[in-house]
Amino acid sequence: MTTNGDAVGPSAQSAVPAASDEKQQVKAVIDPSDRTGGGQVRPANLEVPPQLGRLATGLDRLRAALGAVSYPLELPSAVEARRVGSALTAQLDDYLLPRLARLDAPLLVVVGGSTGAGKSTLVNSLVQAPVSTAGVLRPTTRSPVLVTHPDDVQWFGRGGLLPGLTRTGESSNAPDALQVIATPTIGPGLALLDAPDIDSVVDHNRKLAAQLLAAADLWLFVTTAARYADAVPWELLTTARLRGTVIALVLDRVPPDAVSDIAAHLGEMLTANELGAAPLFVLPETGLDQRGLLPDSAVGPMRVWFAQLAGDANARFTVVRQTLNGALAALTPAAEGLADAVDDQIRTARALDERVEAAYRTARRVTEDGLRDGRLLRGEVLARWQEFVGTGDLVRGLESRIGHLRDKLVSAVSGRPTSSQNLRVAMESQLVTLMRGVAADAAEQAFGAWQAHPAGEALLKPDLQHASADLPQRADRLVRDWQQWVLELVRTEAGDKRAVARGAAYAVNGAGLAVMITVFTTTAFIPTGLEVAAGAGTAVAGQKVLEAVFGDQAIRTLAARARAELLTRVEQLLAAEAARFTELTEVVHLETARSTLLRESAAEVEKAREELALTGSGS
Repeated sequence: MTTNGDAVGPSAQSAVPAASDEKQQVKAVIDPSDRTGGGQVRPANLEVPPQLGRLATGLDRLRAALGAVSYPLELPSAVEARRVGSALTAQLDDYLLPRLARLDAPLLVVVGGSTGAGKSTLVNSLVQAPVSTAGVLRPTTRSPVLVTHPDDVQWFGRGGLLPGLTRTGESSNAPDALQVIATPTIGPGLALLDAPDIDSVVDHNRKLAAQLLAAADLWLFVTTAARYADAVPWELLTTARLRGTVIALVLDRVPPDAVSDIAAHLGEMLTANELGAAPLFVLPETGLDQRGLLPDSAVGPMRVWFAQLAGDANARFTVVRQTLNGALAALTPAAEGLADAVDDQIRTARALDERVEAAYRTARRVTEDGLRDGRLLRGEVLARWQEFVGTGDLVRGLESRIGHLRDKLVSAVSGRPTSSQNLRVAMESQLVTLMRGVAADAAEQAFGAWQAHPAGEALLKPDLQHASADLPQRADRLVRDWQQWVLELVRTEAGDKRAVARGAAYAVNGAGLAVMITVFTTTAFIPTGLEVAAGAGTAVAGQKVLEAVFGDQAIRTLAARARAELLTRVEQLLAAEAARFTELTEVVHLETARSTLLRESAAEVEKAREELALTGSGS
């Protein structure tokens, strides 16, 4: 093992580590163990893959799919999906799309690490100028600082990489600021970005640090002898490894007498976490000069290492290809996981909708039963019907000739118009009461069913526990419209029935009321139960009038059509009530196509990645 900026590890570490998967092996470009000339350059193929169109198209489609999904239902899988989706979107915007458009662009090295690890001091020391604020107060780095050669300012300053950050030439506390500093002390072709602490107490800083690390071509991770085993850094190191990012490590502030032991232990941890190929630089505890910089004896070898990397296009391109390939390879499993989360949303939405549909199916069945069992014929409706058919000469006219039937019916109806109005009001009241009751019960049942599910409970609004405020008015209008529909049906079907057609409005009104009454029972006025006790004779008399005018089968047909029409209107009313719930899940059902788009676009990206063979292996 060696110290003072030397690279150490279980084997000779290289500046461009080989991935753990043999399918992603790449040649080392700079060997930092060579101290003869600051690193020896090994040739690499600089040829840019010629077929990038399919990959770019796939990435654009994937970006669109990620932007379309929303995971509106509060599910455990949605929390993670939102986080992963946001991270993937940021990486596409910040790194993959701009990097793919310019594979020859300068290399971005993001310097990241734990609080107080000395990242800013290291960056300042590497460029030999106090460009990034360092100090004992935390968090020190409030906005990221990017240091680049003046020749590369155009690339980093115009927002190709990290387009969501506003460029500035001065230090800033703005949450979306990126300070860009040009200095000739860093070679062209490479930039150092001093990122916020990965474990910062400021939530925005932690998120920004993760975003910047995802945009790195090479991540230079800085830790200390006291904190190298902390959990948070290792979680991010594992994420970077899985993403395929090229990683190098700096072990800072190591007591000189503990270099061998600490470096060896860290090397074992790296190997155990499949990071054994990552270069490891060890910096001993040492004082700072008057400008707050590390002595050249500590960082000189690392400065030379970066200078060689910046000066060799082959080296940079190999780093870019490995990181780019790894990031692309990680997209497919991530997108599959997001699509699974979308499927979970769709399944849950369907389950919630089914609970609502079950409640309103019950409401429709209760309504249908109410028309079938004769309950609506009882009470005031039956009394008003008896009053209507029992006035005038109607009953006595049943003993006369059919030829005189029209005059008897007209006389009865025209003589007592109030009784017909009372009957219509009574029927309307019964129907409205029934509809209000079933709608209220259905709303309460649907509300309770959603309340029992966490995702449904999050969607509920207090007014959903009851039927719509305007339901009584809509029910009144429904019944009145239905009654008018029945009268029009009678008028139309009368046709050549002169007894009604020539009897004008009163005859039509009387026949229509009788059809409505018939709808209230499946027995078609065969007296049963309370109907007998209440005086079904007059009801039978009314039916006989109708049968005499229309015929037995005709009246049954008219009643069946009227009943079907009423049920259709009631079903529409209840459907509108149910929609108050299901409209809250409509947005989820739109996700079906987006789930498919996620999978298809991710597969397209993976196929294009394999064809491009960025690491020379084809996968």
